[in-house]
Amino acid sequence: MKYTIDKISAADAKFEAQKIAFAPLAFQAVRALLELGILRKVSDAGDSGLTRREAADLTGVSAYGAGTLLEMALALRVVRLRPDSSPDTEERFVLGKIGWFLLEDDMGRVNLNFVNDVCYQGAGLLAESVKTGKPEGLSLFGTQWKTIYEALPSLPEKARKSWFEFDHFYSDRAFPEALPIVFARKPRKLFDIGGNTAKWAIRCCAYDPDVEVTIIDLPAQTAAAEQNAAAAGFGNRIKIYPCNALDPEAVFPAGADAVWMSQFLDCFSLEEVTGILTKIKSAVGDETDVFVLEPLWDMQRFEASAYSLLATSLYFTCMANGNSKMYRFKELAEAVESAGFELKTAHHEVGSNGYSLLRFRKKP
Repeated sequence: MKYTIDKISAADAKFEAQKIAFAPLAFQAVRALLELGILRKVSDAGDSGLTRREAADLTGVSAYGAGTLLEMALALRVVRLRPDSSPDTEERFVLGKIGWFLLEDDMGRVNLNFVNDVCYQGAGLLAESVKTGKPEGLSLFGTQWKTIYEALPSLPEKARKSWFEFDHFYSDRAFPEALPIVFARKPRKLFDIGGNTAKWAIRCCAYDPDVEVTIIDLPAQTAAAEQNAAAAGFGNRIKIYPCNALDPEAVFPAGADAVWMSQFLDCFSLEEVTGILTKIKSAVGDETDVFVLEPLWDMQRFEASAYSLLATSLYFTCMANGNSKMYRFKELAEAVESAGFELKTAHHEVGSNGYSLLRFRKKP
């Protein structure tokens, strides 16, 4: 396992430590390059590149400002100097590979906006959140909520937009591969717990003309889901069931042929996961398939993916709820099995973002 090895040289380790020390400034420098349009203008210039003055003139900022940001971008490998640059001529900045991904890759855009609009300020209260077990950073949006899910309808528009783009970006790309697996046994009634804005429910109804879906979620979320289902033409096949899964008095409806939870269980502690599955167990039959779609950090093909998931855990700590995270395969499966289920199948690397689709059934 790659995390058991520490072969980095002392010089490189010291450099990495400095990157961490200045990471907040580096992040804001990149955000400014994007927001001011400087990085886009450098990209548009192609191999010719731009001088500090040209970048400034094209974006309406000072040469000092453009130059300071571009020089930091050099250190980050976001841009590079043209090979013919020399001390005798003004350097010309050319887009680097990292800069291309920041500009053109949807994942980079979604992650950066999410961190900036939702997490950045609240991350300053991460240590306090660890001490209290509460999402202390959420207080920057208001003190009346215990979790970000309750706060979503009231978040500033920019933060709400970035949150939903982040939430949908990853799981949505797993849906095309997940649908044939879920519908292999032709479920007629499917319960979507944590159905959010009804994206999965709508995809199910479009995929199978006979299925009926019930979305189980917080009242504020089911209201939006109901509107979206109707707008998609599936209002007669998509029902809603407002419910707080953590409410001790909450009871899930019965009668499902399949239960679906997409990127839902990572919103809860392992103890809460077992509690939610215990409620599900009381509502399902022996032949009901319970599907869990999650990005598991130890099942990722690329280290960059694992890094992003581990960083997302910190969002849960300081902004979302204070007690959940992105899980490893074994710990999540064991939390579900502790409620009286057994794992039947596990599909890993589902979709382009490396999701895992786990299928459980009640233990005999």
